[in-house]
Order: sequence, then structure tokens, then C-alpha cells
Amino acid sequence: MLALPKKEVALRMEAETSWTTYPYNYMTTYIPEAESYSEQSDDDEETKLQTFAMDSLLPNDLLERILSFLPIASIFRAGTVCKRWNEIVSSQRFLWNFSNNNNNNSVSQGPWYFMFTTTDDPSGYAYDPVIKKWYSFDLPCIETSNWFIASSCGLVCFMDNDCRSKIYVSNPITKQWRRLIEPPGHKATDYTALSTSMNRAKQSYSVSIVKSKQVAGDFFQWDLSIHLYSSETMTWTTSVTDVLTGWRGGDESVICNNVLYFLIYTTGGNSDHRHGLIASNLSSSTSSLMRSFIPMPCALTCGRLMNLKERLVVVGGIGKHDRPEIIKGIGIWCLKGGREWQEMARMPQRFFQGFGELDDVFASSGSDDLVYIQSYGSPALLMFDMKLKCWKWSQKCPVSKKFPLQLFTGFCFEPRLEITP
Repeated sequence: MLALPKKEVALRMEAETSWTTYPYNYMTTYIPEAESYSEQSDDDEETKLQTFAMDSLLPNDLLERILSFLPIASIFRAGTVCKRWNEIVSSQRFLWNFSNNNNNNSVSQGPWYFMFTTTDDPSGYAYDPVIKKWYSFDLPCIETSNWFIASSCGLVCFMDNDCRSKIYVSNPITKQWRRLIEPPGHKATDYTALSTSMNRAKQSYSVSIVKSKQVAGDFFQWDLSIHLYSSETMTWTTSVTDVLTGWRGGDESVICNNVLYFLIYTTGGNSDHRHGLIASNLSSSTSSLMRSFIPMPCALTCGRLMNLKERLVVVGGIGKHDRPEIIKGIGIWCLKGGREWQEMARMPQRFFQGFGELDDVFASSGSDDLVYIQSYGSPALLMFDMKLKCWKWSQKCPVSKKFPLQLFTGFCFEPRLEITP
């Protein structure tokens, strides 16, 4: 079958701004008809000869390798060029080549950032940092933007914010998803933290939920429990139950190297800091969580935890010395040796001021070597490259602020084709 001219294919790829134009099931089930040429000219003849030569001379395995180096958005559109390309990008061998390129850093797709545009529904835009483009994007499963969200290696986990029993794992790119059975523990909790971890080698994943509930009549004591789901056994287990005094759980957690890290917050004790960190090894049991307490690097207005290449990274708002609840800057730290913090960067004032009015809390998430930071009051999105030590703004998001109290938030995820829930 004759493919579209390369120039026309490139123009179509460049012109698309809606990711939902070519969803995954479209690529794997629908095959468009080849367009015919209505006019004849020397240029047309040359174009047809070039296209025909490429389509007929390149063997499938070589064409698979070439296409596997495309940005992921272009791969979806390549599947609509002709029947042969569609069959190639839909094959298991192509998915293996694509995954192998990503794992070996032969080509970097870069972690994407999804930004919610309303608080009522989960609609929004996804940002691709490689080609610097925003896509109109629909998420599977999630019903409102205030759901709990965690991501790892192409998988995204959603949990509702009401009964906290609706839990889904999905691949946002392919739209494949699975609902998990209801977790154990208290149904009505005061604070909940969600995290997930994908094992690429085993193609399995785990989900963690940290539940925190105030002991009746005692504000200083809080029941805390950790519940783990394994995709291999398809069951939940309760690994830890403990009572914290002077501290409570929150909504921040992440898994790195089979260690669950989660933030705890002071309830008015004698601590100098508002935040602390607990490290719970998922391979062993513990009788007291506070034995693995790690102080934070400085007084923070808020902290965001993320896994960057199995390194625990914290992005935090730095509080003023005399008024620690007021933000004066944003820093990035990496946990070294299990207990020591290494400062990786501080946001330059020109970027800090670029957010306009920045609250003491903000959204931040990351993956690979990229950290995203977003103010709740603005669609402006700032990126920090941990490898290049470089700060830069994303391209302007298509959404704009329509009223003063409009809030924006989002999360980071890896775009992958081969990951299935």
C-alpha cells in the first residue's frame, strides 16, 4: 500500500494538538484508506517515487527500529499513515523495541505532566517536554480532580476522595485500566497517602495506602496503618499498625527501592519542624515507626515526595526564619545514605517571582531526571532538570485563569506503551 508523502505526514503530526484524536484502540483497530493523488506533476511523481522506494526497500525489522525512536505522540499518528505502518507499531516486537530504547536511554520520551483545568471534572492537558507541546487529554477511571493520584513507570493509580474504596490502576496512554479490590482498615480516615511502584522486570506492581486516624478524644495520638496491594497475588495485606504521639500522617508518600517513605506532621508537640519523614522497609516488619524517623532538611511550609531513578527527592517550600509558615523560596533535596539530605538546587528568585502570588503550598511531582513545580493559583509550569541543573518554563498551557479562586493542579507520569495494569 502506498504511504502518504513524508512532507504531508510531518505536517499532520505537527498540526495535531488533541491527543484524543488518535487513541490507542484507534491505532490498533482502525486502518485508514490510502489517499489518492488527484493531480499530476513532476513534483508529485518525485514524491511518489520517494515514498514507494522507502516503503518497499526497507524491511520490517529496520522500519520498526526507525519508528521506535519517534516521540510517543508521533508513533500514534504513524499508525494512521498506512496499513503496513499500523501493523508495525501495533506489533509486540515493536513494543519491545520501543521499551528497550527507553530503558537503555537510547531515546528519551521524557515524563509528561497532566494539568487539570477544572475542579469539577478530570479534563485537562498533558505536556510533552520533548517536543514542547500540550495535548488535550482525557484520563480513564478518575471522576474528579480531587482524587488521590500516584504514578510509577507508566502506571497511574487513582483513588476516590470520598469513601476511598474506589482504586484503579491504569495506563493513561493506552487507556487500559483495572479496578482493585477494596483495601482493609478504617473506611473513615482523617488522612490518607497513596503510592505505587512498578517492577518492569516482573511486569508487576504494588500499591500502598497509609491511613491516619485520630484516637478518639486525644488530638496528640493518631492511629496509623500501612496497607499493601500486590498485583502478583491480587490481595491486600496490612503490614504495619502503630500509634503516633505528637505526629499524624498526611497525604504524601512514595516508594523507592522497596522502601515506603511518607511525611508526618506535628500536632503541636515540641518539634522544631512541622514535617518529618518515616521510612518503612516493605520487605520487613517493624514494631515502631518512629524508630525510622528522619528529620527534614529545614523548616518547610510543605513537602512533596518523588522517586527519581530510585532516589528519594523532596521538593519543599522554605519558610522564613521568624515566620516558618510563610514561604520565601523553594528547594530540592535528595536523601543520601538513608538519613542525610543533600541540597540539589534552590529556585532562583526570578522564577520564584514568576509564579506571581505563590502560596505556602504548591503542586510538585517528577520522574526520571525531571521535576515539575506548579502553583495552585496559576497554570504556569516550571521544570527543573536534575541532570543538567537547569530551570525552565514549559510552553504556555492553553488554559487560562477565568476567575480569582480558580485552582490548578496536576501530576507527572511516564508515557509508555508496553505497561499494562
